[in-house]
Amino acid sequence: MNEVVGRDDLLLVTLDTLRFDVAEELAAAGRIPHLARHLPGGRWEKRHAPGSFTYASHQAIFAGFLPTPAVPGTHPRLVAARFGGSETTAGRTFVFDTPDLVSGLAAAGYHTVCIGGVGFFNQQGALGSVLPGLFQESHWEPEFGVTSPASFEAQIARAEKTVAGLDREQRLFLFVNVSALHQPNWFHLPGAGRESGDSRATHAAALEYVDRHIGRLFAAASSRRRCFTIVCSDHGTTYGDDGWTGHRLGHEAVWTVPYAHFFLEHGDLQ
Repeated sequence: MNEVVGRDDLLLVTLDTLRFDVAEELAAAGRIPHLARHLPGGRWEKRHAPGSFTYASHQAIFAGFLPTPAVPGTHPRLVAARFGGSETTAGRTFVFDTPDLVSGLAAAGYHTVCIGGVGFFNQQGALGSVLPGLFQESHWEPEFGVTSPASFEAQIARAEKTVAGLDREQRLFLFVNVSALHQPNWFHLPGAGRESGDSRATHAAALEYVDRHIGRLFAAASSRRRCFTIVCSDHGTTYGDDGWTGHRLGHEAVWTVPYAHFFLEHGDLQ
């Protein structure tokens, strides 16, 4: 990462509430082809979330604690704040001397941009301003939020406009919190209705919706130079699993998330 930072643009996409089992099934079935073509071996990596809900997980991610590989052992991190005694900071780790990755990248010359999705990024109150407040440039509109059936398309349009307005020599760290997977998501499945509510099937349909459009985001992010990209979930969610519904709880479906990182080559048609 010490070679990547300063050379490439950076994209972090959190697919808010995406469950690992649903993401894995859709990739194996060929139902998310645009994402799958970038996944190493066409598969998601199984990881453990650093938090059980959006705010906690993103605070950890921005502190350098990305989802952890779901196998025993000490796993060197891609990025980390300088911290004495850290057992997961290795020679290849990008180490920053600020409290969070966002300001660390700003100090390294990056323009930092947040395109929010769920309520913790809506900037409509003190709590909803904490995470976007880390960035030099932050955007949120109601069309980006969980109740909008076209939320991801609106977020991408904002990303395209932002990237197009940057000086070509300016390095970019673009963060997008995708709200489409979060409840309510019933409107992404044809034939589903408000009365039947959300389900594992509507969650899967929301991921298919994201996949249909994510090529535009990848194209924008890599339109100026190669882009190092992380796509992951911040936490999963339950739909009646073992009697549980929702997240911010200690269930396997909440703690187990999909993760991938890869390079988007400049000029590659997404």
